[in-house]
Amino acid sequence: MRSDTFTLPTPAMMKAMADAPLGDDVYGEDPTVRALEELAAGTLGKQAACLTPSGTMANLAAIMAQAPRGAKALVGTESDIYIYEAGGASVCGGVVYEPVPTQPDGRLLISDLAKGFPDDTTDPQFALPALICLENTQNRCGGVILPQEYLRDVRRFADERGVRVHLDGARIFNAAVGSGVEAAEIAQYADSVQFCLSKGLSAPIGSVVAGDEDFITEVRRIRKMLGGGMRQAGLIAAAGIVAIENADRLAEDHANARRLATGLAEIDGIETDPGAVQTNIVMFRVTDPRFTWSTFVEAVRDAGLAVGELGHGRVRAVTHAGVNARDIDRAVDIVRQVLAA
Repeated sequence: MRSDTFTLPTPAMMKAMADAPLGDDVYGEDPTVRALEELAAGTLGKQAACLTPSGTMANLAAIMAQAPRGAKALVGTESDIYIYEAGGASVCGGVVYEPVPTQPDGRLLISDLAKGFPDDTTDPQFALPALICLENTQNRCGGVILPQEYLRDVRRFADERGVRVHLDGARIFNAAVGSGVEAAEIAQYADSVQFCLSKGLSAPIGSVVAGDEDFITEVRRIRKMLGGGMRQAGLIAAAGIVAIENADRLAEDHANARRLATGLAEIDGIETDPGAVQTNIVMFRVTDPRFTWSTFVEAVRDAGLAVGELGHGRVRAVTHAGVNARDIDRAVDIVRQVLAA
């Protein structure tokens, strides 16, 4: 339960991969990749899409395609782009990260975004923002869903300032299922969106970037430059098609996350709020003074439960297709037994 990246491809995905017609995707000749990209673009309400090997590359290509060298990308202080993606936009694209405080509910306040813009945009001393990056669901805030009205406000602000909006929607389908809002309705407020096939959607490899046709043309060039041009990538894409077509099953993961949080909340020495669980991520703290987060993680691992720390001493557990309700109950039992020992 350290992450939903531990999902394994379903039997339906394995069959689709075995049966997939293939070609050379760098030449645009893999029919299964084309089918995935058309499905992804249509599902998100965008003109076009591009398959990439990972979410990190997808975000990097999206930023580089929209922010020129020397420009700024406004990113959340708790965002995956800022913390977990090795500073790629700065290293590879010459883009300056402007860290903006992330609120507990995942938002970057409009007032804080505004501080990233110089009062005098003609002053050559300042790097100018070109892109606002949001994350939905917000991982380090516990898988929270950004409100639609907030996304609308950011879109309006970006238009007023003449910048674009990129949505790191690694778990956008969790956001859609959790809120009852179609993925395209969430994506409509962003110029570009990336989502992961290899997290809760359970495909083994890959992420997709979507946006307008000119943007995706540039993403393909950057993908090639970064080493992400793949050949018979239909093997990957076939599983991705099955994943998108079965995204509704994420509701089971959300129910299991609430079940887990409710069970953990009843254990002395654990602090968590079941009411805060919106999707498939549960954050909790170990308050038992005999443990640090690291000794707790080690103790439950030895007892058969894998979880991990995700900033500020909090422990994260993630539900996914490889974890059923009985596993959830077993996880709660392991925590209870470790703290009672």
